[in-house]
Amino acid sequence: MINHKIRVAVNGYGVIGKRVAAAVQLQPDMELVGVGDVVSDYRVKTAAILGLPIYASLPDKVDEMKAAGIPVAGTLDDLLAQVDVVVDCTPKGIGARNLERYRALGVKALYQGGESHSLTRHSFVAQANYETALGRDATRIVSCNTTSTVRTLLALRDAGLLKKARGVLMRRATDPWESDHSGIMNTIVPEPHIPSHQGPDAQTVAPDLDVVTIAAKAAHTQTHNHYWIVEMTRKASREEVLDAFRAAPRIAFIRMSDGVVALNSTIELMKDLGRPRGDMWEVALWEDVLTVQGKELYYTYQVYNEAIVVPENIDAIRALTGAVTDGRESIRITDEALGMRDDFLAPRQ
Repeated sequence: MINHKIRVAVNGYGVIGKRVAAAVQLQPDMELVGVGDVVSDYRVKTAAILGLPIYASLPDKVDEMKAAGIPVAGTLDDLLAQVDVVVDCTPKGIGARNLERYRALGVKALYQGGESHSLTRHSFVAQANYETALGRDATRIVSCNTTSTVRTLLALRDAGLLKKARGVLMRRATDPWESDHSGIMNTIVPEPHIPSHQGPDAQTVAPDLDVVTIAAKAAHTQTHNHYWIVEMTRKASREEVLDAFRAAPRIAFIRMSDGVVALNSTIELMKDLGRPRGDMWEVALWEDVLTVQGKELYYTYQVYNEAIVVPENIDAIRALTGAVTDGRESIRITDEALGMRDDFLAPRQ
């Protein structure tokens, strides 16, 4: 356990990295020491405008970045020498090559869902397995879709209601900033395997889950949509199920009766609520669509793929360092600092 603010580096200032960096800055017990990257475009120049210390992740990029007007403070090794934890947000496959480097320098490391479970042999969702990450040298934050799967299914499991679950995922085609050069148009592309990878990935976090997922990519670039059919352990009322979701962290209700009728509605709602970058860290579950028929439960929700894993990254930082040993307490600190909600259009309790 450390007795100072946790000193954090973010390696890779992209879609996830910039959000993790901003979230670290909001935490009362963390200090963002700097960010690393290799590019010289608007993304890293934005970090400079925001006053973040910038380091070149590769030594041979220093001159190129400086020539582009980026104030490079040093190399990645210079950054790592100052920190307790590095959050690796580099593209899939690159991060895996960094692990031995981090270990050699005695720096704790956490990875994103693009890397395989075998890299760290531990995958993380705070409400599921915070305690098993305590003191480890590395862990992996599962993907956005897997994170939402674990959050909602564990809410049901912890209430004694979950027997088995089958989910259909309508995935966004690409990240919004890449819409000009990738993605699909006017079609839906089914994933070629059942189960899709999210179900087995959820079992790396909670092995007891009886879960199968089916997925397809749709022609949109913002957020994913999930549909779940759950066989419960017994008959339960609709209100009992809703109470199970209310008791779980990081699930927030939305309602079609409020005009939140589609994925774009929630995106607009986050902007209207003043969320940074319009981010939604919670699972947005349609309260008035959820249906219970005897022992069968049906529900649907939305996953903001660019943001949902951010609070999990923050909690994993605390777990690896042992700064907070109680997962519920870490979740409380993170959620309070970010201003997370359990109902987007109800007064705060």
